[in-house]
Amino acid sequence: MCRDKAHYHHAFHKMQNFGGGFRRPKYNVPLNISENETEYVVQVYATGFGKENISIAVKEDVLHITGLQEIENPPKFIQQEFPLKTFERLVALNRKVDAENITAKHENGILSVNLPKSKEALQKDVQIEVK
Repeated sequence: MCRDKAHYHHAFHKMQNFGGGFRRPKYNVPLNISENETEYVVQVYATGFGKENISIAVKEDVLHITGLQEIENPPKFIQQEFPLKTFERLVALNRKVDAENITAKHENGILSVNLPKSKEALQKDVQIEVK
C-alpha cells in the first residue's frame, strides 16, 4: 500500500523509531492485509483484548493499532504464544485510502479495520483510442 520505495523507506524508518526512548512492547500480534475492489482490510489477531482496550488512529499516512492491557498478577508461563500485554502495529498507507471513512469491528478475537479506497483509487483504467 506504499506509494513508492522512498515513501516506504521513510515510513519504515518512522515505524522503527516510533516511541523514541519508550520501552517497546514485548509482543507483536500477527496481522493480515487484504484488498478487494473498494477497500483494504487489515485483520489483527487481538485475542484477549476487549474493544475498549484497542486504539486505532491514522497519523501521517500510518495506521496505528494499539492494544493496551495491564495484568496485575500475570501467570508464570511454561509456554506463551500470544500476548497478554500491550501491543502495537503500524501499517504504512498510501494516499489512496479514504482516512475519513475508516471503520473497525472487533469480533471473536479478530480486529478488522476496513480502509475504503479513495475516489482516486476507484477510478477505472480508460483505454484511449489512437486516431
